[in-house]
Amino acid sequence: MSSTSANNKRIAKNTLLLYFRMLFLMLISLYTSRVILNALGVTDYGIYNVVGGFVSMFALISAALTSACSRFLNYEMGKGDMERQKVVFSTALSIQWGLAIIVAVLAEVIGVWYVNNIMVLPPERLEAANWCFQFSVFNFCMSLITVPYNASIVAHERMKAFAYVSIYQGLAILAISFLVSWSPIDRLVFYAFMLLVVQFTVRYAYQVYCRRNFQECTYIRVFDKPLFKHMLSYSVWHLVGNGAFVLKGHGVNIVLNLFFGPTVNAARAVANQVDHAVNQFASNFMMAMNPQITQSYSRGELKTMFQLVNRGSRFSFYLLFILALPVIINTDYILHLWLKEIPDHTVPFIQLTLISMIITSVSRSLMTAQNATGNVRNYQLVVGGILLLNLPFCYILLSFGMMPEIVVVVAIVVEILAFLARMYMLPLTVKGFKPSIFLRDVILKCCIVVLLSAPIPVLVYIYLPENFYTFILNVCLCLLCGIVVIYYVGCNANERALLTAAVNKIRKKF
Repeated sequence: MSSTSANNKRIAKNTLLLYFRMLFLMLISLYTSRVILNALGVTDYGIYNVVGGFVSMFALISAALTSACSRFLNYEMGKGDMERQKVVFSTALSIQWGLAIIVAVLAEVIGVWYVNNIMVLPPERLEAANWCFQFSVFNFCMSLITVPYNASIVAHERMKAFAYVSIYQGLAILAISFLVSWSPIDRLVFYAFMLLVVQFTVRYAYQVYCRRNFQECTYIRVFDKPLFKHMLSYSVWHLVGNGAFVLKGHGVNIVLNLFFGPTVNAARAVANQVDHAVNQFASNFMMAMNPQITQSYSRGELKTMFQLVNRGSRFSFYLLFILALPVIINTDYILHLWLKEIPDHTVPFIQLTLISMIITSVSRSLMTAQNATGNVRNYQLVVGGILLLNLPFCYILLSFGMMPEIVVVVAIVVEILAFLARMYMLPLTVKGFKPSIFLRDVILKCCIVVLLSAPIPVLVYIYLPENFYTFILNVCLCLLCGIVVIYYVGCNANERALLTAAVNKIRKKF
């Protein structure tokens, strides 16, 4: 069996595993949102979203180090150097602990001031919001020091570990959502504290798994100055891009809070919950593919890398489109089935957020390819600068009295500009990558898939009465049209053969 064939089968196996895991978690997550929104109420649900969103702005540091750690571990695995892997892991863990302390200090100094002096909150909920903020800070710091372990699991492509731990996490959060109604203390405080407890157990589970299964995941006291400087430099430039990306999402949450209060934050929280549930499918597909892209680059196999980049972008788009299309068309009906109380503006928030997410999906492989080179300064300056435009434009438009949905429209425009920048900057660091081929093999095929898949479900939605049977028919048509068009138009002959073989293998097992 050729190396390429083995890699393709491993990607397919890991993707299917993560896909079914995420299908289960998506159902858990969406039902959890219904339960917790009903238990907390619209105002407290909005408060948790905006307070947690403020804390997650510090996640740009975590994202930068996750990317750095994954990139360096994958690069050394491509070269087969175990000793260097140990040094990379230990260096990353030391940096993560240091950054967790820095984040905690910054959050206590800046964050507490902002919550108490700037945020628009009901006076009677200020104390609960402060407790929620404190628990959220510790929750984030806990996730920060888990990053090197997660990076090791991804680098080794052990997706079963993610599947088992994530299923536990989803079920635990669902159980907490039910317990909130019987909380002996303030419900918002109880919810934030129990999420911290779950994060602690998740962090411990990943640590135990990695130490038992991967040789490099044992901390050693070492200070490799060139490596430290390289990882830190790589991460600092990622702060620009990741910081802009976080501000594009959670920064806008804070702006919405200033203009509309926590009620609109609750509507956006529901939209983000749907976005997160659907987006995880593409994220997990790229989680299975990213190590192959980075390792192909480290071995100098650029042709294989370009094939993986194009395929990764197309299939990320396909996975999201086929899931998002029935939600976009039937948003209003789904919300009435899903939630007891629907915050205002939720429908357009969900529809526009899903469109923005689908556009972003075609950039995922381009980001991974750029990160694999380790040369990210100019890339992050340009792309990060474009993404940073989102926040001031949103503030200006809202100050002129625009509806809150305008923030997602701005995000869509900015994301298109960022995609063009990513595509045309990659050839500057990876010689041989051609944007014209990417446009032909990825963007053109994705556009054709949309144009051929969407009309029939849209016409059914327009001309048939809205009821449960029409909804089921529409969902089935979305899936059927999407799968048929993707299989016959969106895939090449080799990909169709691979998909057919995977389906036959699953059918034989059952």
